[in-house]
Amino acid sequence: MYMKYKSNHNVVYSCKYHVVWCPKYRRSVLIDGVDVRLKELIKETCDQLNV
Repeated sequence: MYMKYKSNHNVVYSCKYHVVWCPKYRRSVLIDGVDVRLKELIKETCDQLNV
């Protein structure tokens, strides 16, 4: 797997994110198209940030 590092004048870093969605009482909240829209928003944001 290709590792992409970012650098500043005195540091080199690679940030990774792991998102866990855990609603109160474990109710299903990503229903009726909400899950599809959320995936679209996350993908758009990742594309804008080049991640």
